[in-house]
Amino acid sequence: MVTIMSEGGLVKRRSGHRARLTLSPNQVAKLDEQAHAARALWNLLHEWWTLLPKHKRTLAAANAAIRQARKDIDWLAVLPAQAAQAVLRTYHQAWTNCWKGLACAPNFKARFRTPMSVDITQERRMRIVRVHRRWGMVTIPKVGRVRFRWTRDLPIGRHADEGNRVTGARLIKDALGWHIAFRVQTAHLRPGVHPGPEVGIDLGIAVPLALSDGTEFHHGDWLNDKEKATLLCLEQHAARRKQHHKPGEKTSRRLQHTYDQMAGLRARAKRRALDWQHKTTTDIAERYGTVVVEALKITNMVASARGTVDQPGKNVAQKRGLNRSISAESWGRMIGMLAYKTVRRGGTLHKVPAPGTSQRCSACGATTPGSRQSQARFVCKNTGCGWSGNADHNAARNILHLYRIGLVAVPAAGRCSRQAHKRVKPATAR
Repeated sequence: MVTIMSEGGLVKRRSGHRARLTLSPNQVAKLDEQAHAARALWNLLHEWWTLLPKHKRTLAAANAAIRQARKDIDWLAVLPAQAAQAVLRTYHQAWTNCWKGLACAPNFKARFRTPMSVDITQERRMRIVRVHRRWGMVTIPKVGRVRFRWTRDLPIGRHADEGNRVTGARLIKDALGWHIAFRVQTAHLRPGVHPGPEVGIDLGIAVPLALSDGTEFHHGDWLNDKEKATLLCLEQHAARRKQHHKPGEKTSRRLQHTYDQMAGLRARAKRRALDWQHKTTTDIAERYGTVVVEALKITNMVASARGTVDQPGKNVAQKRGLNRSISAESWGRMIGMLAYKTVRRGGTLHKVPAPGTSQRCSACGATTPGSRQSQARFVCKNTGCGWSGNADHNAARNILHLYRIGLVAVPAAGRCSRQAHKRVKPATAR
């Protein structure tokens, strides 16, 4: 969700609604061609842009080059003209973010590591209609009429106006097939201040979310036992079949089919995890007015422990397993969901420094070695305290306490350890 405009008591927001498409084999082939053409156009545009002198790099020149390329190259013409213009706008925005210091410079897009996608920039070309309760129809340029699953009401027809309407869409392909993500602009009343209480949240692995008031949010495995056995069997089949392929040899259809089945199961697990995160963060945003989390440096936390040849790392296998568990929880995505959902309901999200929150006692404030006896148990070793409780609950209370006292208990070295890179916009906590 992105707030794009505010007028009086109304706030216009831009959000996305994703739905699965039902395509024929011919339509799938056409969409694949368009996606490959869009990726190739990006690469050609990047090469053209980087080879030109700086004073000649303009949007007008790039637009003229794209029009000429679509006339000279037949396979580029399969991409609609509006989708080609969308590639240009996205590429220019990537450079704008780079110049502002918000992101790295854009680069070439690889064939197998880049998600396949195509933009539809004009809503009037889609002609969205609802067929019945479960299905809708949409027109995709150069593909035709396509059915999609109707899971949420869209502002179309008599329900659409200047403040509530569909502004465009993006076609995306993943392991489960092609999907359409509608860009929806809606108008809402400006939210008042959320009356809910304050809460600190500790993100973990054994306990995914531990709140300072003692509430815990758990989830099970994303795949059931039968699906796990199927995935393991597919991985073993793929490993055996791969032994008969020489390096650089083209993958056989049978092995590629096995890879597709594995990707489908993993995509199913990812969608279940995303669904749990959406429901959990919505519940937290509705119940609490102020949410406090740790400012985690996840990239540093999942760094490899292999070391070098001269100085090899220790416990590499254990660290690799921990890194996988951290990545599977998707803490960054969870915090991002909390950020926009709390603001949408009139609440705020704050971040506090992470060092010491797990070792400090939330009752006396002392940090004593050996107080955290296990992953789940905390017993303060400070003389005269002796507080005991759940370790994650203790960390969540420390997180909330740091916010309430204004971070005065954080050592100066800990507050100043993060130095913003030159021209990089610092991350601000709401």
